[in-house]
Amino acid sequence: MYITIDEGDRRPMYQQVVDEIKALIAAGELSEGSSLPPVRQVAADLGVNLNTIAFAYRQLQKEGLVKVRHGAGAVVKSRLLSQTTEEQLR
Repeated sequence: MYITIDEGDRRPMYQQVVDEIKALIAAGELSEGSSLPPVRQVAADLGVNLNTIAFAYRQLQKEGLVKVRHGAGAVVKSRLLSQTTEEQLR
């Protein structure tokens, strides 16, 4: 999974992460059952605070796109998105 953060972007860093993961799900690069990298790994790779990535993963969980289990990581819940959800991801 390849995610980038643009420091010049007006969106908060967590939102950039959320949007990038949504785009990967919508494009089919992350399918149902795919594991997301550990929070610590993504934070280290991007050079951001651990809590930024944890917040992004929780946001994705609230939106029903991933399932987060403490100690077990985050997994893409479903690639079968409603038309409304697909439009929101664009």
